Amino acid sequence: MRQHTPRENGESTLRIALGSDERSPVTDFVEQELRSRGFGVELFGPLRDESAPSAWPVVAGEVAQAVASGNVEEAVLFCWTGTGVSIAANKVPGVRAALCGDAETARGAKAWNQANVLCMSLRLTTEARAREMLDAWFSTAADPGEDANVQAVNEMDERLRGAPSAGRAG
Repeated sequence: MRQHTPRENGESTLRIALGSDERSPVTDFVEQELRSRGFGVELFGPLRDESAPSAWPVVAGEVAQAVASGNVEEAVLFCWTGTGVSIAANKVPGVRAALCGDAETARGAKAWNQANVLCMSLRLTTEARAREMLDAWFSTAADPGEDANVQAVNEMDERLRGAPSAGRAG
């Protein structure tokens, strides 16, 4: 992964999916913040359409599929705690969703884990904290020293694809 910045003409080389199970002041703020940075933003769930399905697993799955398919390069997801969307998004192979509550965690998720989905809590994330996390997320490049670890996770993803779910009766 590389750092992402808009082109000189204001167009972005980066398309971002933005999803949540509900619209809130912080989701509206993040949408405007992403657009002001010149990124292309594709909305999911109630952010796109108030009548759209708002169940967090559905929204997270749609956003994760957009990332995995290459329709967008990265994503930002919200739910009340941020935990549910991060769990659901991580079920999609190729997605590395990270629940972050501060800028340093967001920076580490990008640098060391090559995360491609930033998950945040609607309950705890203020506009100021969201801006700090976006600043850290979009200004951080992957740490090449972590490539072997990321590859190990990718291999785990491939190996376990199609494996029965834990707790499933056999």
